[in-house]
Amino acid sequence: MRIGDAAAAAGTTPRALRFYEERGLLPPPRRTATGQREYGPGEVARVRLIRELLALGLTVEDLRGVADRIGLLVENPQQRCGRPDSDIPGSGVVDRRLAALDAEIDRLTRLRARLALRTYRQNPRC
Repeated sequence: MRIGDAAAAAGTTPRALRFYEERGLLPPPRRTATGQREYGPGEVARVRLIRELLALGLTVEDLRGVADRIGLLVENPQQRCGRPDSDIPGSGVVDRRLAALDAEIDRLTRLRARLALRTYRQNPRC
């Protein structure tokens, strides 16, 4: 299928497919004799997975570090990711992102508490 059809099937845009290809998340697709990109069900499944992982909070840079293993999750979605202490290159991406999210939650919780304390001290009716 052509890029527009593949993008629609994956729930995204042709521009996003080109971006994923440029960043190394999506291998260069086959080309027609006229040079147009051609995608199959495997590429569409990979783009759907990339979008899901991005929606869960991983970044494009996170995914670039494990781009060679994204296909494994497409083939087996129930597969568990490696631990940070494993010898698998790129392992620990999820753990690092969870730690970053935990740190941000902690920072925002402290900020909220400071704001609430300041606001209620100055005018309890605000």
